[in-house]
Amino acid sequence: MWQEINNKLTKTFTFRDFDEAWAFMGQVAALAKQLDHHPTWTNEYNTVKFELSTHSEGKITDKDRQLAEAIDNLSNK
Repeated sequence: MWQEINNKLTKTFTFRDFDEAWAFMGQVAALAKQLDHHPTWTNEYNTVKFELSTHSEGKITDKDRQLAEAIDNLSNK
């Protein structure tokens, strides 16, 4: 579940290993480009953490919620 913390949508995904996490990040990168979004994320081995906010607005917008939903859809495949 995405949480709203400090005007950002946050969520952590955990995968089997680094390769699976890296593949997921590649898919998210393509989505982000398509949606013209620039997410803040980190990766450590099998864990990917996101913080989504619209930088130009300084808050969570529909653009962030749209990317969050798309990321969830990818993770459920």
